Amino acid sequence: MSTAARSFRLVCPPASVPLVEALLRAQGYAFAPEPFSPFCRRLLAEPRPLGGSLAAFFGYIYIQDRSSMLPPLALNPAADAAVLDMCASPGSKTGFLAQLVGPTGFVLGNEPTPTRLGTLRANLHQMNLLHAATCAYSGDALPLRPQSWRAILLDPPCSGWGTAAKHPQVLRLWQGDKIDSLTALQRRLLRQAALLLAPGGRLVYSTCTTNPAENEAQVRFAEEELGLVRVPLTPFPGFVWEEQPGGQGTLRVDGERSGAQGFYVALLEKPAAAAEPAAGPAPSGTPGAAARPQGAERGGRGRRGGLSRAAGQPLGQVLARTALDGPAGSGALLPPGEAAVFGGHVRFVPAQARILLPPELIWQGSLLGRAQGCGLDPAPRLRALLPERPDPQTSLVLDAAEDVTALLSGQSRQTGLTGRRVALWWRDLPLGLAALKQGRVVAGFR
Repeated sequence: MSTAARSFRLVCPPASVPLVEALLRAQGYAFAPEPFSPFCRRLLAEPRPLGGSLAAFFGYIYIQDRSSMLPPLALNPAADAAVLDMCASPGSKTGFLAQLVGPTGFVLGNEPTPTRLGTLRANLHQMNLLHAATCAYSGDALPLRPQSWRAILLDPPCSGWGTAAKHPQVLRLWQGDKIDSLTALQRRLLRQAALLLAPGGRLVYSTCTTNPAENEAQVRFAEEELGLVRVPLTPFPGFVWEEQPGGQGTLRVDGERSGAQGFYVALLEKPAAAAEPAAGPAPSGTPGAAARPQGAERGGRGRRGGLSRAAGQPLGQVLARTALDGPAGSGALLPPGEAAVFGGHVRFVPAQARILLPPELIWQGSLLGRAQGCGLDPAPRLRALLPERPDPQTSLVLDAAEDVTALLSGQSRQTGLTGRRVALWWRDLPLGLAALKQGRVVAGFR
């Protein structure tokens, strides 16, 4: 039986933390701070499933095992940094990285599996992390420029033995030849990460398994075959650690005694004078197929709503920031970058993406809404452009959590406001945008 406590992460600016915590308490939840990060909390009382809370629905918290919070903290990217997450879905670590680098930074999350890619994008959209973008390539063949990333997170597919308390079947599923295929994939991913890592850059390698062949042995491979250097990690408070031969300077969470999943985290650095590592053997299959993303056959404007660009394709029509002004807030509050139209959708193109990503890469920026004339019909969940305080002329402010729940359950509410959209707030916490029909507000979140 699992002894892991429920944990979650606050996804908001520091100034909004008291409001998000107040919203949780208004629905009866109790929690305590984790000792290893000001963003992280441990749940103490859960009157109803936390995933059904208003804070979760509006993307202000993300439920996450406490061990899984450690890899982004170990990488510790600076504010404004650009980070590559090579195996990103469902987005727990991608989202945390985006929090750490802040809105002037950039995170690229890669996920080759279509269903998992959809989950990743939905989670990032719900959290309003506009400066995070996504792509869908095989991680061992990511077509990015060599030595162009100073911070990379690699949390590869693994046997998941560290989750056995919750999912005991993993110990039966992942044995023998299946483990061999995983370790081979992990080494291909490590080789690609070393190729993309800039001299002096840092790579976190992490897994949720207790298998030494997928942990300590892979770090030795990175040192001996790829020329990376182990950077000793200081243990995070609040955990009990295991030690394995060859694991010096890396962290192995004792899941049972830590009330968490078993987890492994290592920090590696590329020497400043390192030579570019040799490319490994090509993945099996048609030459070049591994570098072809899901949906690439449909081109840069696939039916999924507009990937950013394909080889030789110009960037979409750029909207002036003033074209975004309205009930959704002000375009002046966008992070550094541009709002551009792709296939009828308006997406955010981070400034650092224009610099880092090669023209042939097919990727997707965060959804802002639909193009409407020369302006924006904002997505209901777009709250990143709302001001610090509600505007009485364009906002519905609710004081009781029950009133917000009633709107989400289908009840309408007379406001006396005019227009098509209204900004929805709980006290001074922006929630998103709702439709106005003859002055009555109707929530249409999905």
